[in-house]
Amino acid sequence: MLKVKVKVKDKRFFIPVPYAVLHLGSVIITSKRLNRLINKAIEKDGSKFIFPEIDRKDLKPLLQGFSKNSGLILVETKLKDGTEVKIKL
Repeated sequence: MLKVKVKVKDKRFFIPVPYAVLHLGSVIITSKRLNRLINKAIEKDGSKFIFPEIDRKDLKPLLQGFSKNSGLILVETKLKDGTEVKIKL
């Protein structure tokens, strides 16, 4: 499970993200339909950037690595205004 902790001033948020949600997100991100919609929106904006097509088989080893390396801290930041973000597997 991916654990996201955010601390802003006096408030703290904890957002657990199960691996099933990550797999579902990878299916959505790699869909060809979504890729076409994103590229059409970028084209309407007038930008020459093209959103690259991502293959599902490329993301699969990444998601498997997440489950193997539980406890690993991916991101830990502290800003000058007291905001803290920590993402842990």
